[in-house]
Amino acid sequence: MWSDIIHEFADSPSQSRVVRFLLENGFGVTPEGRISCNGIEIPATAIAKVIGSDRRVVDSTAHRILERPFLRDIFLNMRATPDLSRVAESLGFSVITVLPKNASERGIVGAAVRVLSAHALAIRQIFVTDPQFSEEPKLVIIVEDPLPAGVINEIRALPQVRQVII
Repeated sequence: MWSDIIHEFADSPSQSRVVRFLLENGFGVTPEGRISCNGIEIPATAIAKVIGSDRRVVDSTAHRILERPFLRDIFLNMRATPDLSRVAESLGFSVITVLPKNASERGIVGAAVRVLSAHALAIRQIFVTDPQFSEEPKLVIIVEDPLPAGVINEIRALPQVRQVII
């Protein structure tokens, strides 16, 4: 599905950058063609500044999205969720970041969750950066402190795992 979305903008590298940014951040488009995050409109100039583009490119990308039913349905319903990884310590949580050997391989999330479940750890949040959007895809798991001894080594020993960062 993601490749279909990106393919729609293959003819325009600047619009492709806008679409990637929207997808990476969970930003949507309003029926009026404005960029939004959970119903809050974000000025096209702000998006353009962040990605090093022009406001007109952002506006034209939003209108192009609305012209295609497949894209329209996705972006009208896009929602962003909070990333607790930057505030985890303040909340009394630990962040485990898993870098896979091959992000397209199936079973990475399940294997890591099995390890955490075996230690009766409560998972507060889990997310994966999509390999099509991220140069370094990763699995981020936020769990309640404290981490029992051996958990990180067990995750590190999984065959799909290249590196674990805590």
